Amino acid sequence: MGEKQLLTVNGVDLCAESFGDSHDPVLLLIGGAGCAMDYWDVEFCGELATAGRRVIRYDLRDTGRSATYPPGAPTYTSRDLVGDVIGLLDVLGVAEGHLVGMSMGGGIAQLASLTQPARVRSLTLLSTTAIGPVDDELPGPSAALIRHLSNAPAEPDWRDADAVTNYLVADLRAYAGTLTVDDAAVRALVRRIVLRTKNIESSVKNHSVLPDDQAPADPQMSAITAPTLVMHGTADPLFPLEHGRALARAIPGARFVALEGVGHEIPPRPVWPVVIGELIRHTEPTEV
Repeated sequence: MGEKQLLTVNGVDLCAESFGDSHDPVLLLIGGAGCAMDYWDVEFCGELATAGRRVIRYDLRDTGRSATYPPGAPTYTSRDLVGDVIGLLDVLGVAEGHLVGMSMGGGIAQLASLTQPARVRSLTLLSTTAIGPVDDELPGPSAALIRHLSNAPAEPDWRDADAVTNYLVADLRAYAGTLTVDDAAVRALVRRIVLRTKNIESSVKNHSVLPDDQAPADPQMSAITAPTLVMHGTADPLFPLEHGRALARAIPGARFVALEGVGHEIPPRPVWPVVIGELIRHTEPTEV
């Protein structure tokens, strides 16, 4: 395991952790809304490092040990989260990185590729959707997820770690796919995250209320030049599979891989062999 460290990036503290040799190609893992770095499993990161990649995971603003803001009132924008990606590369002395983004992190990665193309060696987009227009009419969330969102449980007492853990585990289940997972391990992971997060209420609430100030204002997916791999779960209830297929069609030369049984989630252990193999293949150094 690497060592977690607080780094000053764009004037704020971001907590990051690196795995692997500093001379290997860099994979920067960007989580979704409210996702602390811990959701990128240590063993997952370790397997990538063993295969010859320097893996960096980090807490986005308002998650984990990174800078936090009042619940429901963040003073940063989505553009700042894109700036944090580039700022992390700067602080770590990385000229260009392979960006791996899940859900909101996939949107951040797309924006980084459009606004700072020289810094993005490749894109891998997981469980996400296009930030710009596509030619397809895309389906909305599943009926089951709509029911969950319409009948959301009451907010927990944010000071009660057990209550917050129960609340978050129930939410994760609503977004999960059909693969068998270790419920006890998921609960233990969520509780660890709750305990290490500076302000768990802000972590849950703030990313969903960020001002939409993405730049460029009308992103064109055809302008993405980084080699792109799109991996998407066949059981994603938030962005059904067609979102991933349409995203891959919209980016020139992108490759698409369906992940059987995966929901709207960072890839669970049963599909690690596929995901890790595809990531290694996609980020192989090229001869100059």
